[in-house]
Amino acid sequence: MTAPNQPKTAIGQSTLQAYLETDYCVAAPSPFILRVGVANDSLAALYQRFRADCGAFITACNPHSQKLGDEVNAARQAALAQELNQHKLSFFDGIGKHPSGDWPAEPSYFVLGLSLEAAKSLGMRYDQNAIVWCGADALPELVLLR
Repeated sequence: MTAPNQPKTAIGQSTLQAYLETDYCVAAPSPFILRVGVANDSLAALYQRFRADCGAFITACNPHSQKLGDEVNAARQAALAQELNQHKLSFFDGIGKHPSGDWPAEPSYFVLGLSLEAAKSLGMRYDQNAIVWCGADALPELVLLR
């Protein structure tokens, strides 16, 4: 049974906890780190600079937390970048890394102006468990996809 304040999900508790503890590093013109649940002034400044009011941190690597090889992950990331470029979205390289180093750091992108629904759809197409989405308040939130 799921606790009332816990979302029902197919994602294991240890994986959820790892997502909450991960540093989501964004290689913007002024690089910064996103942390779930912590408002980010650097993100707010990026929004202002690029006239955006939302964004998403997303990867195509290791679908459903199943480790893939570097070549396969690189090809998946390239496909994601191509899709973002086709939609003329502004994005920056990123990397998601847990402080423990127990899971390989994952190449990612921070995509400006990506609505919550579009970000969820993109994450699901690349078989991700979750994405980090940020609204106009520049407060990163973990959005579960399964």
